[in-house]
Amino acid sequence: MRDITLLAGSSHKQLALTICQRLNAPLGNCTLSKFSNKETNVEVRESVREQDVYIIQSGCGNVNDNFMELLIMIAACKTASAKKVTAVMPCFPYARQPETPFNRNGTPLSRVPAKDVSKYANLYDGQLLGTGSTPTLSDPPALRTGGSVVSTSDAPTSAGPEITPIPTPRISTMEKTMSTLSFPDEYLEVDEAPQYTPKFKQMRTGSTMSLDGGGRMSSISRSVSNVAVQPLAPQPVATASRETPANKSGYKHWSARSGTLIANMLMAAGADHIITMDLHDPQFQGFFDIPVDNLHGQPLMMKYIKEKIPDYQRAVIVSPDAGGAKRATVIADKLNMDFALIHKERRVAAGSELILVGDVKDRVCILVDDIADTSFTITRAAALLTKSGATHITALITHAILSGNACERIVNSTIDEVVVSNSVPQDQHMAECGGKLKVFDVAGVFAEAIRRIHNGESVSFLFEETPY
Repeated sequence: MRDITLLAGSSHKQLALTICQRLNAPLGNCTLSKFSNKETNVEVRESVREQDVYIIQSGCGNVNDNFMELLIMIAACKTASAKKVTAVMPCFPYARQPETPFNRNGTPLSRVPAKDVSKYANLYDGQLLGTGSTPTLSDPPALRTGGSVVSTSDAPTSAGPEITPIPTPRISTMEKTMSTLSFPDEYLEVDEAPQYTPKFKQMRTGSTMSLDGGGRMSSISRSVSNVAVQPLAPQPVATASRETPANKSGYKHWSARSGTLIANMLMAAGADHIITMDLHDPQFQGFFDIPVDNLHGQPLMMKYIKEKIPDYQRAVIVSPDAGGAKRATVIADKLNMDFALIHKERRVAAGSELILVGDVKDRVCILVDDIADTSFTITRAAALLTKSGATHITALITHAILSGNACERIVNSTIDEVVVSNSVPQDQHMAECGGKLKVFDVAGVFAEAIRRIHNGESVSFLFEETPY
């Protein structure tokens, strides 16, 4: 292959070497190091001018350091006049971060904190009226000045006594703002409107209006009678709460929008193309303005099932949660196998409860999932399957991160074997899990994807079949 350079980050160099072997291409010369203050240093020690550069870096290990290293490598290649830079990321980092913040009850949180309500209220008034004043009558016009309502007529009147000033209706601004902005319940508290008892006064006008106890205009009618200012019963009005530890509980449910941030960082560094596998959330592809090829691990899983599971058509494909149901049903449909689902029912009072949908009694069960980090999901699912009568349990995982005590949980669980890909290094995990952990290779899929992309060929073949 001509005009191609393959570079490897420090996250998974063994996978990069295997990809180079399958492509029959050398691994590029790149020095990766850190300064004494832990800053990343990258030196590309060969020319990449007018080359198609493929940088292989997986989202594992020290994720933040490895991701920053990838960004610096991309920027270094673009600075060195590379024709095209493609980031090959077998395990995409931050793929599990939600894109939209939600409250505990599933309601999207407001983007406006409660303490900023008054600021937005004043801004709303100024944009609406230009002066920050409340709406006024046009026949005859009236102005709010100095906390009182006065007539615009300069001529003295003899039909009525002097007008008693009415306190400025400050609540109207907040009420208007509350009608246009939405806040979670925990952001707001209800206070009673202040009591105002203006006296009945008369003035010569051509309109009749009435104001409630908070100074709000409740009705306007055209007539030749004088203006009657009549106080109504005060009503509860939603106002912004004070910022105290007791009512700041909503902020602990806030989630950062990392999806667009990660995409923007990669594009800002200079990436022209992204190659990854089994994104946890497919919407990540929409965050990029550059091509993203999301390869599938399903063909490799189906190959393992057909070759390693005896009488596999009598087995049951099981999704350990509702989110992975679509992924598991694709395999079940293509292999003509039965399907079961484990649903987690969350109850506020009793906590969460796992419910099995499907029959697994005296059957071999194959758990299918894309990511195993703490392994709580698959081990709890396996316990439920064993309780329901499953005779043998195999877990097929694309990205086995297995952080913390995940390997210990797998060893102590009822899972008979865990089959994972080498999208992240698995040598240490295999030693900790004993004979329960097995690995299938994804280097061939990525090597074929790189070859096809470099030659301008379609990669859709890899979505259905294995290249070897």
